[in-house]
Amino acid sequence: MRADPTAMSYARVVAHTVAMVLLSTTVFGQAVVGDGDVRDQEIRELRAAVKQLQQRVERLELERNDRGAVADPSEQTATAQTQQNLTAATPAPTAPNTSSGLTAEDRGVVDYLHGTSIDFAIDGYYGYNFNHPIGRVNALRAYDVLSNNISLNQANVIFERAPDVDAGRRFGARLDLQFGQATDTLQGNPANEPRPQIYRNIFQAYGTYVIPAGKGLTVDVGKWSSSIGIEGNYTKDQINYSRSFWFDYLPFYHMGVRAAYKVNDNLTLNYWLVNGTNQAEATNGFKDELFGFTLTPTRNISWNVNYYLGQEQPDRIPVAPNSPIPVQPGLSFAPITPAPDGRLHIFDSYVSWQTTPKLTLALDGDYVIERLWEFAAPGHSAKPSEVWGGSAYARYQLLPKFALATRAEYLDDRGGLFSGITQSLKETTFTAEYKVAEGFLMRSEYRRDFSNQPSFFTDTLGKLKKEQNTATLGLVWWMGRKQGIW
Repeated sequence: MRADPTAMSYARVVAHTVAMVLLSTTVFGQAVVGDGDVRDQEIRELRAAVKQLQQRVERLELERNDRGAVADPSEQTATAQTQQNLTAATPAPTAPNTSSGLTAEDRGVVDYLHGTSIDFAIDGYYGYNFNHPIGRVNALRAYDVLSNNISLNQANVIFERAPDVDAGRRFGARLDLQFGQATDTLQGNPANEPRPQIYRNIFQAYGTYVIPAGKGLTVDVGKWSSSIGIEGNYTKDQINYSRSFWFDYLPFYHMGVRAAYKVNDNLTLNYWLVNGTNQAEATNGFKDELFGFTLTPTRNISWNVNYYLGQEQPDRIPVAPNSPIPVQPGLSFAPITPAPDGRLHIFDSYVSWQTTPKLTLALDGDYVIERLWEFAAPGHSAKPSEVWGGSAYARYQLLPKFALATRAEYLDDRGGLFSGITQSLKETTFTAEYKVAEGFLMRSEYRRDFSNQPSFFTDTLGKLKKEQNTATLGLVWWMGRKQGIW
């Protein structure tokens, strides 16, 4: 039976058309950015379809030749063209496409974010005070201030782009935003500064530049968390859930300029020039200073020594606007004449020692002295008020996800600088920690505070006790790219 010339012509046309589509797809696919794996799959499917059509055309031509048919010159030309198109359209085997599909602009954004971290933390707790205090308030606590209450301690957002001298970037910046009840404790006391509400949610905000001097002189300008005292703001980086008396008493933050010079791999010198303690805006014209060093004699030992010199007595008081010239709220003042000029001295030293991979020990010692007037005169007392003492810490990693920790503390408050009365405060804390996963931490804690003077609230109004015992369950979540201590 003679082969149908119409069918043969139709098959050649289809094969020719598919070949042209395949050629166009291959050429066009090389000129655009797309998903390489999807494009390769489409090409393979088209190649299989063309191959089937080519085999059918060859069978039809073979049948026709067997019957002595003479090929139409135009059909021979079309067949040759189809085979040529097939050869051109068939891509050579290539390696898997690993292109990310990023444009040059996208790559620039990714490279920039490579050195930038955006981090989040949520810290909450439930605490119970066995004194059953009226108002459910734990006296002399910094963060876990409420009893029998499910509390949001703090929520944090951190943006940081640290300097990278090796990459040729000598500047950087950091911004820490803080929300929750710890913000009210930590930030903006009206007794310390005239407009605390402006800065209250800005826990830290500073820019950094590394001056090319020796091994590098790092300078920060702005507001930062005080490094006086061993304890810090972020619970995940502390040994216990609650904070010590000393954390509550020592400065929380400073505004000014600080510099750190790395003498060698073991010694760094520190210097600050700031408005004051817990003062984003200064209350007098004196600028406080800190002189200190950080020593790391071995990889497992870190020792910090700080001396802080300040003047915390204001030389003005806020008053209602008293001028026809408009000013912002909080910027009307009346002078204090004469203004107290007594000095504040803080001597602070703390050391941490990673004795074994599982055991960490730490000690913190402090001595604070402050005078209302620098020199004694009629009506001007230069009698010092003193606070001294320290705290000891131990933490043992019992299991990969479970650790036990303890803290013992003594604070002698002579003159009531911290607590308002002269007394000797002590506390012991026991903490059990379970790390559910990276970024989720649970801490259960029992703490006993006690004093030689009645200082702690009870269930009777006006009645104080010499001790308070609390039990706390704290939950901390954090996420982000920042590694180590925040």
